[in-house]
Amino acid sequence: MRLIGNILWLIIAGWSLFLGWIVAGVIACITIIGIPFGLQAFKVALYVIWPFGRTVVHRGDAGALSVVGNVVWVIFAGWWLALETIVAGVLLCITIIGIPFGVACFKMLPIVFRPFGREIVPSDSPEAGAGLAIGR
Repeated sequence: MRLIGNILWLIIAGWSLFLGWIVAGVIACITIIGIPFGLQAFKVALYVIWPFGRTVVHRGDAGALSVVGNVVWVIFAGWWLALETIVAGVLLCITIIGIPFGVACFKMLPIVFRPFGREIVPSDSPEAGAGLAIGR
């Protein structure tokens, strides 16, 4: 079911969200200061193109720099990427068939706002069950 869900997701909404994240990553990587933000955008892009079967967990070893990074992220990129995700979720929820995909969009919002200090892991991994990834 995950494979079918991911293929349908890719066709319906995944490609457009993926492109938004890739553009954000490329723009962020133009400057040396923006490279960490670009890398986070690329990480999330790989999640939004194939989300089913994976989940987002907090990194246990994330420190104060991740908080600072998240604040800067929200100011410069997070708000418009979140807006893109919300619009896609609302549009998908208009149809009955699209409701699961709309819900998937809304589940992505926490990582859209706070990508630093988070990690994407398979849903069946021990880290996903605990909700915490340590030492990765």
